[in-house]
Amino acid sequence: MAAKTITDFFNPNPAPAKRRKLSTSSDHQPFSSLTPDQKSRIELNKCLAISKRNLKLCSQKVEGSGYVKLEELLVEGTWLQVLPGEFQKPYALNLCKFVEAELSSGAVPVFPPQHLIFNALNSTPFHRVKVVIIGQDPYHGTGQAMGLSFSVPEGVKIPSSLANIFKELKQDLGCSIPSHGNLHKWAVQGVLLLNTVLTVRKQQANSHAKKGWEQFTDAVIKTISQKKEGVVFLLWGNSAQEKSKLIDQTKHHILKAAHPSGLSANRGFFGCRHFSCTNQLLEQMGTAPIDWQL
Repeated sequence: MAAKTITDFFNPNPAPAKRRKLSTSSDHQPFSSLTPDQKSRIELNKCLAISKRNLKLCSQKVEGSGYVKLEELLVEGTWLQVLPGEFQKPYALNLCKFVEAELSSGAVPVFPPQHLIFNALNSTPFHRVKVVIIGQDPYHGTGQAMGLSFSVPEGVKIPSSLANIFKELKQDLGCSIPSHGNLHKWAVQGVLLLNTVLTVRKQQANSHAKKGWEQFTDAVIKTISQKKEGVVFLLWGNSAQEKSKLIDQTKHHILKAAHPSGLSANRGFFGCRHFSCTNQLLEQMGTAPIDWQL
């Protein structure tokens, strides 16, 4: 029999004790026994990890290559599954050819950066979509567009439309006005921030309109309408409200208001209370509400 050292008397069998401690950790709770808040946090962390992975994949594709094929920049598998063959349709082939020519020529910068063109879809997996906020084309100023409607990267001046969104949020839910305009936190919670056109030339608004993007994003909206239930669509302004014809209103919720731009916010956007209404609808359906505070 081996002789015992003095430490054996003060620390007997350390490994089993450690195992017992680990086995009682909440990390090993069955998912079904977790509270709704715990489940929500776990799902949010999963979505954050997916978003980071997708962003890294897109960045790696673009690095050193100058440009890549447009369809290779949509990497979120859940969207590829529900949009099978979309990029092989004639309109999409023409769209890809057009955007790739714009990117490769380099004559005029195209926004957002290539790896962020499909940021909305890559950040919000199909199965996570709870809310859709429809924008128009991306911001056309340098450094503004990041592939999420209304959103700008941290450190970039908050555009007037987004500033008005924050004002309504404060009035509606008491959210404090954030110091930045990055809406990625909304995206990973299931808010699809979808522009109807996903690229634009620098300082040329609507320069990539009517090139095929509208058909692609219409396909996204129709797919959500057909294959999901209980999604809340926020349609601000006439352009977004035209998309209501693509949505099955017997299965989904549509909230309409004026556009939050400085020209129209006072004509029905302020006071619309869409953020609290959205959360009420989600909770009525047994879905976790959105934490709108940035």
